[in-house]
Amino acid sequence: MPNSISTFAIGIDIGGTTTKFGIVTSDGKILHHDKISSTQFADINLFIEELYKKIFPLIEHYGGIKHCVGIGVGAPNGNYYSGTIEYAPNLIWKGIIPLAFLIQQKFGIKTLLTNDANAAAVGEMIYGIAKNIKHFITITLGTGVGSGIVIDGKILLGHDGFAGELGHTIIRHNGRLHKGTGALGSLESYVSASGVKETALEFLANDIHKTSLLNNYSTNELTSQVVYECAINGDEIANKVFEFTGEILGEALANFVMFSSPEMIVLFGGLANAGELLMKPTKEAMEKNLLPIFRNKVKLVFSSLPEADAAILGASALVWKK
Repeated sequence: MPNSISTFAIGIDIGGTTTKFGIVTSDGKILHHDKISSTQFADINLFIEELYKKIFPLIEHYGGIKHCVGIGVGAPNGNYYSGTIEYAPNLIWKGIIPLAFLIQQKFGIKTLLTNDANAAAVGEMIYGIAKNIKHFITITLGTGVGSGIVIDGKILLGHDGFAGELGHTIIRHNGRLHKGTGALGSLESYVSASGVKETALEFLANDIHKTSLLNNYSTNELTSQVVYECAINGDEIANKVFEFTGEILGEALANFVMFSSPEMIVLFGGLANAGELLMKPTKEAMEKNLLPIFRNKVKLVFSSLPEADAAILGASALVWKK
């Protein structure tokens, strides 16, 4: 017998490796969540078909389409105005993908889309640590580096829907190559999960005595999680990797603070799980690089929501607000 409730929304968070989704009530309770691969289906139509197979039985379970107010989607390079994903460097689908239209066509349910980090920012603003805060920035540290900028209680979209790509700002002149975009020295090439791995490999190349625990792992086995585990076990190079990563992130955050003067910056995503290993050098570098009028005014915090929930809740909020 269907477990009918008054109304619910569907929130979908498309990441570089995994797509997570949930059934969400108007008060932000996630009744059910699940995930599928973002990389397994090179054909976008097969990806949507897989989403349909997973989600539509849930819609039926909770009372059917008549109870569903809509589907909200957060995705890299998602354009709120057009409902398209456009040239996302961290996704396997290239070019312009009319995702909202394709999902709405398949499900027969109103579908809205926005940038994944914008969705996370909305989730934090409505349900999380930034509740009732009108000026803040979210930074998502995962496969890539996303950002959502909230000014006067509104997400900053710009004239074309793509404002706020802070992860692709250049933080090191002629620096590290970003394999997805071809840019040199972008923030994402240093403080994403892959950026941490790249830094570890660079530091290991100079470890002539081979004393680091990281040397016990092959290039394929080395991940940001491995670097974290070695760091908490006292490995000197692994700790230096996080110090370096935090220094670059802190410098970038100082730039962002002097641009919009937020009350709070919220960090979340897989890399944020490093906790103080990342927070301490980031906070120090941010404050060091701020003008005096900005120092000690901005709260730098980790998200209070479970990693997947902020983006799912924020995506669902797209349709609750309509």
